[in-house]
Formats: sequence, structure tokens, C-alpha cells
Amino acid sequence: MTPIRTERLILRNWEDRDRELFHRINSEERVMEFFPFRRDRAQADAKMEELRAAINRDGFGFAAAEIAATGECIGFVGITGTGHLPFLPAGTIEIGWRLAPEFWGKAYVTEAAEAWLAHGFETLGLEEIVSFAVESNRRSIAVMDRIGMTADPASDFDHPGIPASHATLRRHVFYRLSHTGWQARKKAAR
Repeated sequence: MTPIRTERLILRNWEDRDRELFHRINSEERVMEFFPFRRDRAQADAKMEELRAAINRDGFGFAAAEIAATGECIGFVGITGTGHLPFLPAGTIEIGWRLAPEFWGKAYVTEAAEAWLAHGFETLGLEEIVSFAVESNRRSIAVMDRIGMTADPASDFDHPGIPASHATLRRHVFYRLSHTGWQARKKAAR
């Protein structure tokens, strides 16, 4: 992928130097609060390779977010297909993120997500981008609201990948943003 630059960030493919941070954001309790699993180092390395290969194949994905001024990787923000959710139409693209806790509350996710929305709608010609989160994940829902996504309660769902043993993590809220909605929001902000 061609890196995407924002005011403070570089959104790029994964590099070997990101392995420690990637493992940390996939195993740290606060980051993984809304997930029923934690990845050990081998699992995290395998997942990072999977994400890197998808970005190489598709030109986009859950990409590393790096602070431009320091070169420090802080987590990921990106767009990717939703093939793991068979009830969504083929070709549905979601936006998602995961940052190390010390970078929360600095608007990095919002800044990166805005850049990914622009890339998805302007460069890739997408008609819609969706997002979803555990219904009690207020931080992620707040980002969805900030980037102009709209709740679609009729599409809320119980995530099929969450085991019954983690019932409080099953219910997910569903948000969407259409290309025309994004354009209208962009025009209103001028």
C-alpha cells in the first residue's frame, strides 16, 4: 500500500519492528477488554503476517499507525472486508482500530479514521463503510459518532465468533456511513 499521511500520522503496512507493539495490543487487558481472547506472541506474529499479506494483496487493511514525528507505531487503524461475518453482503468494508492505551484520548483514531474514510470513498470508490463494536464499548462508539457514522439499530447483531461463555461481548451495535453521507458531512464542514 502507499502510505497515507495525516497531520500527525503515517498509516502504512506492518514492518518487523512493529511486532512487539502488535503483540502488546493483542494481549493487554485494557486494549482487549471487548474481545474474548488474548494472543500470545506466536499468535500475534501470525496475525500481523496475515494483516500484512492482506494489505499487500488488497492495497488496504488494518494498517499500522505511526507517529510521523517519532516513527513510533501506536497500533492500527484501517478498512478491511467483512468476510468473517457471512450475514453481511459480499464486498462490505468495515473500518476499525486498536491502539496501545498510552495513545488513547489524543484523537489519533479519529484523525486516522477520517483519512481512511477519504481513501475508501475517494480513491477506492466505495459506496458505504460500516463499523461495529460490542454495545458497551463506549470509546469505539464515540469514535464512530465523531467520524459521522450513523447507528443502524435494525442491523445490530450477536457476533457469531463470540462464544456463549462470553455472553456480555456478543451483542454488537452496527454503524454505517454512505459515500453521499460522507460527502454531505465534508461539504457542511467547509
